[in-house]
Amino acid sequence: MAILVNEGTRVLVQGITGRQGAFHTKLMIDYGTKVVAGVTPGKGGLSIHGVPVYNSVLSALRKHPEINTSIVFVPAQYSLDAVLEALEAGIEVVVVITEGIPLRDELILISKAKSMDRIVVGPNTPGVISPGVCKVGIMPSQAFLRGVVGIASRSGTLTYEVSMEISEVGLGQSTVVGIGGDPVTGLDFVEVYEMFINDPATKAIVIIGEIGGDSEERLANYIERNGVEKPTLAYIAGMTAPPGKRMGHAGAIISMGLGTWESKKEALESAGVMVFKAPWEISRALLNIIQC
Repeated sequence: MAILVNEGTRVLVQGITGRQGAFHTKLMIDYGTKVVAGVTPGKGGLSIHGVPVYNSVLSALRKHPEINTSIVFVPAQYSLDAVLEALEAGIEVVVVITEGIPLRDELILISKAKSMDRIVVGPNTPGVISPGVCKVGIMPSQAFLRGVVGIASRSGTLTYEVSMEISEVGLGQSTVVGIGGDPVTGLDFVEVYEMFINDPATKAIVIIGEIGGDSEERLANYIERNGVEKPTLAYIAGMTAPPGKRMGHAGAIISMGLGTWESKKEALESAGVMVFKAPWEISRALLNIIQC
């Protein structure tokens, strides 16, 4: 089993004729993902890597009613319309790769998705991968191996680094979810954690967080209330970051003592989560835990 993407995933690429859309469509197809259609307004009738292009999501769905997942490569200023179009057409999971979407637009699209009981992954996410089965995103596939560790992350680069370490010790991943690096995201750590708890293929869970915001603290509160049902490990980036400075992601800012590395570490450890100071320590710990 897997969460969010699996053998039954059928993908629509919004923005397929753009440079990034076309490039990553090819990589997803090569990985084995079933990409069945693409959308770029005004470009209907084209074919990109053998994938037919349509002018709208609805016109794509008329021809390909099996579509259940969309990936969005649309520029930030048009992303709100693109995501709303996918949601209103009935697509169940929308993976938003685009970064730089205005906060107001993010709040609108996330609110709309929740009101419709649909899932938005991101924005500003590298996507989702179930290794060896399906990739809906931009992550380098060589970092991943089919296995038993579920990963939820706010950081793209660290996701690849930790995944590679886990692959190299032979444990691999059940599903890897980039929740996105913006201050607000469609899925949060709590929701993905719940999915992993209910996934029989996931034997342990890794959380990759970073300074700023309170998503890690909210996860800690959830775990404290519900208990640690599966071994849970975490790495929080930004241990040496100075307060008040943005560190890469829009969400990675410390303000008025909130969102610090110390506060996140303390909250997670109090809930029973093992927190590590270096990402490469996680694979060693997992090997001991899962082998026992």
